[in-house]
Amino acid sequence: MPSTEDQAFLDWFKAHNGKIDTDSVTLKDFGASEGGRGLVALRDLPENYDVFSIPRSLVLSTRTSSLPSKIGASKWREYGLHKGWSGLILCMLWEAAQGPASKWNTYFVSMPSKFDVPILWEDRDLSELQGTSVVDKLGKENAEHDYNEKILRVVKAFPHIFPTEAIPQHYSLEKFHIMGCRIMSRSFTLEIQEGEEGEGQSNDNDENEIQPDDGNTSMGSAMDVDHEDDPKQTSEEQDEDEDEEDETEVVMVPLADFLNARYQTENVKLFYEPQSLKMVTTRPIQAGEQIWNTYGDLPNAELLRRFGHTDLVDLGSGKTGNPGDVVELRADLVLQSIIEVHPEFENANLEERIDWWLEAGGDDVFVLDYDELPQDFISFTRLVMNDSEWQKARSKERPPKPTIDKETLEIIQRVLTKRTSLYPTTLNEDEELASNLEALPLNHKHALIVRIGEKRILAEHLDKIGTMLKASIGSGDRKRRREDGTSGNKKKQKQ
Repeated sequence: MPSTEDQAFLDWFKAHNGKIDTDSVTLKDFGASEGGRGLVALRDLPENYDVFSIPRSLVLSTRTSSLPSKIGASKWREYGLHKGWSGLILCMLWEAAQGPASKWNTYFVSMPSKFDVPILWEDRDLSELQGTSVVDKLGKENAEHDYNEKILRVVKAFPHIFPTEAIPQHYSLEKFHIMGCRIMSRSFTLEIQEGEEGEGQSNDNDENEIQPDDGNTSMGSAMDVDHEDDPKQTSEEQDEDEDEEDETEVVMVPLADFLNARYQTENVKLFYEPQSLKMVTTRPIQAGEQIWNTYGDLPNAELLRRFGHTDLVDLGSGKTGNPGDVVELRADLVLQSIIEVHPEFENANLEERIDWWLEAGGDDVFVLDYDELPQDFISFTRLVMNDSEWQKARSKERPPKPTIDKETLEIIQRVLTKRTSLYPTTLNEDEELASNLEALPLNHKHALIVRIGEKRILAEHLDKIGTMLKASIGSGDRKRRREDGTSGNKKKQKQ
């Protein structure tokens, strides 16, 4: 049986034309290890079963909230609320401040107000993430700049909409962060339907708006929604479609955001229709089984940054972790490593090569996973370290081929070693700490899991590179011995 609070939410959902068969599914608290509160199947569900559906009018966005029309289209744009998440955050703050007068009041009551995401951590806990890419992506200063320059300015400019006495309670920086965390962890990216252009709105949805503008961060919403007529569309095709159309918005979808996610456990997906959204099973689900959505099998660093949790699954050989973990390698580490080996490059004009690489569509951050070395990482390294490759790239107007020779391997080894040194602890030290994982404070536990996953990737690649370099040296020695032997034989024959 659902709790009193959950039952109140389900009653509210159905009263606003949401459709759910509570004889087939219901809300349940699975405990922290299984994601907390989620949705459970009460009976066996077949594939392609409609678990629930949500009318578009119940989706909370800048198009369904009446706040933008109260402020007006020109003012909405003037204050920059048509970009990023600021407009949605302000709508959520205002709707929550209305209490029972807001259609979404019961929805707000059901949402969490406490989050374990690093943007809310104290500096002492953040130090546990040193060496990872998480800290650089938090954007706390930028978020607070948005609060002061957008949210607070609007609130103070329209006292008839936002009563001055209500600011400390309903429009504080703390409330702003809570709504931002709700969007980051629970929102969906939804395509805008024809004729849905709202008052004061545009299709310019810059999802990096409240993150550091470093070109490397992704402030994407928690989950995307699929087309009903193309459920097998690949993520690459979806990305291309979004680039072409740029007609999406970040929205809050009641009930759909209750579903938890875990690495490669997805058994439902959210599809949209002209008048509604519906959650559909992608495989049969047994009675008692949790209903899982997907966040895209993200690495633990991103799961922690966005949602405040990490995934631990069986990796074999007695290890647990997240198979989707990655390590980010910044281009400046490549430059530093090359200059250490070739100090004559320090005063050389490498800026032209880097600019050329970026203009050709290359990135300045390379993603290393458990598999092979990134092809663009190898290509960039060869471009910067090798004059002939640089000249060839310019003449052919394409980056160098990602081929590896001994010199390239040595630079890559140096880059990965330098990347490993950014962590204050070693992999052995972290794995020793992990032997008593549950005894650690929650934030330290999550940070440790992130560090271990990244360090294992670096260690595995360094082992492979070390083996390859030894093989190349051994091969070179054998070649020299053969050449020396041949040369000696020829001398003896001459004698």
